[in-house]
Amino acid sequence: MVRFENVGMRYGLGPEVLRDISFTLEPGSFQFLTGPSGAGKSSLLRLLFLGYRPSRGLITMFGEDVAEADREQLALLRQRIGVVFQDFRLVDHLSARENVALPLRIAGVGDEDILAPVTELLDWVGLGDKLDAFPQTLSGGEKQRLAIARAVIRRPRLLLADEPTGNVDGVNGRRILRLFEALNDLGTTILLATHDERLIARYAHPCMRLVAGQLLEVATREAAQ
Repeated sequence: MVRFENVGMRYGLGPEVLRDISFTLEPGSFQFLTGPSGAGKSSLLRLLFLGYRPSRGLITMFGEDVAEADREQLALLRQRIGVVFQDFRLVDHLSARENVALPLRIAGVGDEDILAPVTELLDWVGLGDKLDAFPQTLSGGEKQRLAIARAVIRRPRLLLADEPTGNVDGVNGRRILRLFEALNDLGTTILLATHDERLIARYAHPCMRLVAGQLLEVATREAAQ
């Protein structure tokens, strides 16, 4: 479980970009995060990925108080989190297979234990025929699915996605959402940040709404018919 209690965040000595944020992500839940540009969505994701610590308030992740965690504990917590970045952040000189294998190699997994899960996952996201392709040869939708595969190869308990459909067309956007829902069905907790209100309306997942650094709404809705 992830819990924020009256969390504030600022960069340096500047004003708070997030104020009095409180919410809970239950294990296995799927929630949207929305709001206008500059509302604080990316800052909230940075807190969730433990890239920053809050300026005040309490963040509890997987039973650990983030403020009390040392560098080693933070590293262990990050291993339970997967991130899909808006700009993909793929490594251009590595093939699709090598990009997905990278988190396993960093974790010290041996070559004999890498090939099978990487191949299986790329096939699952529809890239089984692109194992040796390099990112620059892939379409926007293919790059996004590759980024998703890399983010989940270590089976994170929490998956954060920053505008994962922002660079793809509607068809690929819906395909990406189906992948996220399939991951959620397997038990992964998902928080998906998007400004696309039409996308949100298609699905009956709860939606958190940020405006000017404050959480104004946590709503459960029915999907559009």
